[in-house]
Amino acid sequence: MTDAGTRRLVVVRHGETLDNASGVWQGHRDSELSPIGLAQAEKAAPVLAAYDPQLIVTSDLVRALVTAEQVGRAAGLPVTVDPRLREVHVGEWQGCTSADVRRRDPDLLAAMGRGEDVRRGRTGETVAELALRVRAALDNVVAVLSPGRVAVVVCHGVAARAGVASLVGLDQMQAQQVLWGLENCHWAQLAEASSVSGAPVPARWRIDAWNVGA
Repeated sequence: MTDAGTRRLVVVRHGETLDNASGVWQGHRDSELSPIGLAQAEKAAPVLAAYDPQLIVTSDLVRALVTAEQVGRAAGLPVTVDPRLREVHVGEWQGCTSADVRRRDPDLLAAMGRGEDVRRGRTGETVAELALRVRAALDNVVAVLSPGRVAVVVCHGVAARAGVASLVGLDQMQAQQVLWGLENCHWAQLAEASSVSGAPVPARWRIDAWNVGA
């Protein structure tokens, strides 16, 4: 049940990058948006601006920042940067192609396929670690979001899924199975849960829509 005072989050994945197009594992690598990615961001920006956001917060990685700046220009808002919204760190896989990773670490990929939360690229992060930092960033956004207003958060595929799952109380491995990943320049819509009486229930959120695009 929602009312005019319901707060909402729109969690956006950045536009396509040159590394996305080449099948390269990015992690914290600062890959530029491809021409397609720039076009995606330009197309999505007015649609996201139409949510009338109170604030726009983004990962500091250039692919997310450039996407967020497009939204900010369309909405007439500044962009706030939070490095905690970065993508999962993929350790030794950063900069490697998917084929390289399959040849190098088939056992590690198999463990991930079984749902084990292994450290990505041997020296990177687990999803549990990722979820903790992204959730902390989302909690900061929620703390300053006014009743009835919307915040747009621009980040990355795995980071978005992990943060959303944490916020709504969904197990991370279940989230991987049922939500998979957001497409480039697609987003999740979340709403703060309310009681039957309409009174806000602190720290309870639900997913209203997943993988929405322009």
